[in-house]
Amino acid sequence: MATENSLSTDSKYDQYDFPTTAPESQSGHPGHTTPEQDAKMHQLRAELEKLGYTKRLDSLTLLRFLRARKFDVEAAKTMLTNSETWRKEFGTDDLARTFEYPEKEKVFKYYPQFYHKTDMDGRPVYIEKLGKIDLNKMYQITTGERMLKNLVTESEKLSDPRLLACSRKAGKLLETCCTIMDLKGVGITSVPSVYGYVKQASDISQNHYPERLGKLYLINAPWGFSSVFSALKGFLDPVTVSKIHVLDSGYQKELLAQVPAENLPVEFGGTCKCEGSCELADFGPWKEDEWVRTPKWAQPKEAETTTPAEATPLAEGKEEETVSEATA
Repeated sequence: MATENSLSTDSKYDQYDFPTTAPESQSGHPGHTTPEQDAKMHQLRAELEKLGYTKRLDSLTLLRFLRARKFDVEAAKTMLTNSETWRKEFGTDDLARTFEYPEKEKVFKYYPQFYHKTDMDGRPVYIEKLGKIDLNKMYQITTGERMLKNLVTESEKLSDPRLLACSRKAGKLLETCCTIMDLKGVGITSVPSVYGYVKQASDISQNHYPERLGKLYLINAPWGFSSVFSALKGFLDPVTVSKIHVLDSGYQKELLAQVPAENLPVEFGGTCKCEGSCELADFGPWKEDEWVRTPKWAQPKEAETTTPAEATPLAEGKEEETVSEATA
């Protein structure tokens, strides 16, 4: 059983300027780990170091990957090294600093997806309007590749500065989001194109940004959706199922119990009317000087370090990369 304790840290990798204890006593979460779980975290770090990795080995990151794989060290190591290969191929480490998305406002007209203030627990609120997706029109403005690059850029910015600023303001470690997905307007004809892209986006989130979902509200669920979801519950992880709330058009009361009215856009039953639009405002603690710090990705790059491939040839000749400093 997990007990209240301090985060098991390593001074070589763990330099935090924000709270590092999770607010709820959940097994495997920072501040609530068992000695066995701490040992597995240190084992994972040691095995990655043997492969030549020198960065992104901080305790919070390792615990997230371990939780995603039920503290199976070998599975977590595979997940993390696969993610590092993807980061190298996708150019992830440089995106937050270099990627520009001038077509953002036009794209959002056909696929609104945005962060907007915080929920009752202090977590960032992330909103998507799936029923508004029109990929044909979007592809006249941008490309699928640029859409995914924007998604990854926002995921990097979620890690730092969004979650870190929220943690400082709340006085507790916040590693997850409150997500609202509006299904209004999602019909049978839009399923193939909509879910094709959503699956790509979902795969990136699950494989490379694990343990970021706090609560998920599927609102305006069409008739029959709840029955389908109920049938799928048996195939999903119980922890994941507990985070998902499927609501029809009468969602406002339950949603407002999680998100303060002043933080929820008017169209969803709240009272917020951001100047310009809530979709483009990006308001939250990450925009407040008291809580935000310069993100690691915006700081001067450190001198290049030896990559695993240069340090020691790996089994089966697979080339790995040096990992960059983790942010959450």
